[in-house]
Amino acid sequence: MREDSVSVLSEAEHRRVWERFSADFRFQPGMSPLTWPAIEEPPASITWSLAPLDDDPGHARLDRLTAVVKQGLATCAGPRGTLYALDWQHTSYRFAPMETGGPGQPPWPLSPYPDGDYCVYLSEDFRTGSFGHPWEESLCLFGAELLDAVSTEVDQVLGPPIRRSGQAAGPR
Repeated sequence: MREDSVSVLSEAEHRRVWERFSADFRFQPGMSPLTWPAIEEPPASITWSLAPLDDDPGHARLDRLTAVVKQGLATCAGPRGTLYALDWQHTSYRFAPMETGGPGQPPWPLSPYPDGDYCVYLSEDFRTGSFGHPWEESLCLFGAELLDAVSTEVDQVLGPPIRRSGQAAGPR
């Protein structure tokens, strides 16, 4: 395992990554539905409501969702790739997903499920990742490779999406 499999972003890098994310995705935080979805969802994106997890005794569906998204992100990052894990107004990280979360490895930083704040996973080039919105109670996944890898399973856990490429999703 590499020593740097999980590292806290320095203040300068934290600021740089959040500023780029805010600019690239036009991030506008807010609790009002008038400000949702809070980012400009990329062309290759799908957003699901997390409301189906409200009735999830034992958290089986949440655990499945988390596992599917993490596996998809790790696969997209590849064996030597790294991801950013951003927690709005809290500590953020860079980590090697293939070297975290397994036996004898450090845990993944954060979760794709937004537990009280925006939670973002991003590839280093910002083309692939996830955006968890705590007040809309939604999860946006973006990047064609990630969507190809996980969208069918996420549909099984959460049901049909609410948006595709930033537009309201209609029936298939």
